[in-house]
Amino acid sequence: MSVCITLMRDALAARARGEAVQPLRTVMRIPDGAGLMATMPAWVGGPPALGVKVISVFSGNRALGQDSHQGAVLCLDPATGTLQALVEAGAVTAIRTAAVSGVATERLALPDANDLAILGAGVQAASHLAAMCAVRPIRRVRIWNRTEAGARALAAQTGARHGIEVLVADSPPAAVRGAEIICTVTAAREPIIEGAWLAAGAHVNAVGSSTPDARELDTETIRRARVFVDARESALNEAGDLLLALSEGLDRVEPIQAELGDVLIGRDPGRQSATEVTLFKSLGLGIEDVAAARYIVEEARRLGVGQEVEPVR
Repeated sequence: MSVCITLMRDALAARARGEAVQPLRTVMRIPDGAGLMATMPAWVGGPPALGVKVISVFSGNRALGQDSHQGAVLCLDPATGTLQALVEAGAVTAIRTAAVSGVATERLALPDANDLAILGAGVQAASHLAAMCAVRPIRRVRIWNRTEAGARALAAQTGARHGIEVLVADSPPAAVRGAEIICTVTAAREPIIEGAWLAAGAHVNAVGSSTPDARELDTETIRRARVFVDARESALNEAGDLLLALSEGLDRVEPIQAELGDVLIGRDPGRQSATEVTLFKSLGLGIEDVAAARYIVEEARRLGVGQEVEPVR
């Protein structure tokens, strides 16, 4: 996780400096409503990385014992465009998404923040706990999930691993009230967090929703927070947390303070007081996938793992 946090910090800073190409992802919905497929091409200049992630999201997979997110990252040679590797996208997405939240928390949360709330108990919940522990001295975690069994399983699994107290909350407000860091990693389509619950100085990483018609945060949360995003274009096209708040009359002409990359390179100061609420709305970018995949391929070759395939000529 610590390695990926460094990779994500470098990739987002490169984009802020104009050293990356990141088009808006394309999303194709399956006609019968079973799922969707997205393509996310990207190029990063330093270290050079080129590729595309193709990812599908089928929520019904959970009932089949499979991950809802499936796909691959195609790693291309930045100099020639030739295919270098095929990397399974599920693990890349799980780690890099949490690592980006780690970068946001590192830069926006209070320096001594140690009380964490996680809403959701899936793959991203476990990886976000690891990321938060990598950047802050977490001493207590409260987990809420729609099914209590999922929350209890995650608490048992992660408490011993990280050596911290992990509690199961019986409701979202019980998890959120008093927390200094909140991570929302659910499949919710309607708000599960109300702005009135947030403590002064809290930092929120909103990760679960990634379509214009779904959100985890109510309008009051957006109104109270200083909002940062991974990419402004993506947020204004895809972030239901922001778009639905605007449709409900959010009294801001511009809901977004800055991109996270702007904070990393000093273009924006980030948090400006110990009492303000900060919010990082995460949607996920192709530059994150190709930067992570480039590193994975380099390490695989160095360690002699993975399967080499001879191309057909």
